[in-house]
Amino acid sequence: MQIPVEGFMYPNEVELQWSILIVLYPFITGLVAGAFILASLERVFRVQAVKPTYRLALLTALAFLLVAPLPLQLHLGHPERSFEMYLTPHRSSAMAMFGFVYLWYLMAVLLLEIWLDYRRDIVLKSQTSTGFPRFIYRVLTLGSDNISERSLQIDERVGYFITLIGIPSAFLLHGYVGFIFGSVKANPWWSSPLMPIVFIFSAMVSGIAAVMLLYMLSTRLRGREIDMRCVDTIAQYLMYTFIIDFSLEMLDLLQRIYEADESFRSLDFMVHTRLWTSQVIVQILLGTVTPITLLALTQFLKFSATARKRIYAVAGVLTVIGIFAMRWNVVIGGQLFSKSFLGYTTYKMGFATREGLLPAIALMILPFIILWVLVKLLPPWPDAALSASGATAAHGTS
Repeated sequence: MQIPVEGFMYPNEVELQWSILIVLYPFITGLVAGAFILASLERVFRVQAVKPTYRLALLTALAFLLVAPLPLQLHLGHPERSFEMYLTPHRSSAMAMFGFVYLWYLMAVLLLEIWLDYRRDIVLKSQTSTGFPRFIYRVLTLGSDNISERSLQIDERVGYFITLIGIPSAFLLHGYVGFIFGSVKANPWWSSPLMPIVFIFSAMVSGIAAVMLLYMLSTRLRGREIDMRCVDTIAQYLMYTFIIDFSLEMLDLLQRIYEADESFRSLDFMVHTRLWTSQVIVQILLGTVTPITLLALTQFLKFSATARKRIYAVAGVLTVIGIFAMRWNVVIGGQLFSKSFLGYTTYKMGFATREGLLPAIALMILPFIILWVLVKLLPPWPDAALSASGATAAHGTS
């Protein structure tokens, strides 16, 4: 395959080593961290307005977290060797240390918090279900069927403590991705001390927007009424976080413009040519300025509930697209110019190849399939009948 290049390119720079799969990697981990931060608003910061999305946010984080390592596995020539970094840890390997961060967040934080939050429901379903579902729920109880009031209070306290640990863990999970780009690869496009911080706030933005869209969609599909107090509050937090994220990105840009080192001319050429559409049009105008403006209008103008729902839906979709474009510009854009600053290459994405468009689409669909299974197994919305039977069972046990 012929790849058009301009100027002087080293032979190992003509073909990009990191493909769209590596774009998905920070994008998916960002959704995980953002969804968990939204869930923590209710449990830690007691923002009761977002309570309808608490469990949905946890399940969304788990579904995407299970898929997060798969882009890296497909990218590796020998994915079976990746397990060696868990068996032979080394502090000098950024990716090896990230593997332990991932396992810590998955096993010690997210799974444990979900189990504690759902333990009462799991026990009740293990007693009322029949057939194979009964077996699954009995396995999920882990042998603990005590749902007395005292036991549930302990679950709540332990879950609160785990959420407190989970907030910095979520920051560490995605901030570490920004650290890898900002420190490990000697590239002027990525080498910025603000990179981990920008990654964290952009992760919060994408995760909050994704959960808001999933809540609105799932509520409509169930034929229920959307809690406008909930989505209004989520939209406010989304706007505030987005403003901070955009300010940090602009601060980084202004610093680069003022510093104007030897790489600036090359980066400036990239922005005005190869990345003009993806960065200026998609990321900044459509994916950042437009959703911030739409969300701000809902704060200053009085719209009907129907109009606000549509504005939030449009703003949420544009936000997710904008954050994906940001990941694209970081990963792909950072490889399109030579380290000599004298040449430029082009990214050619295949379709049905191992690192092509088709696997990327499949990896983006997979978390939603996992989320659907999780929602069927552990419904995230309140069940009046289950709550009533749970109160009776808890009273009888106590």
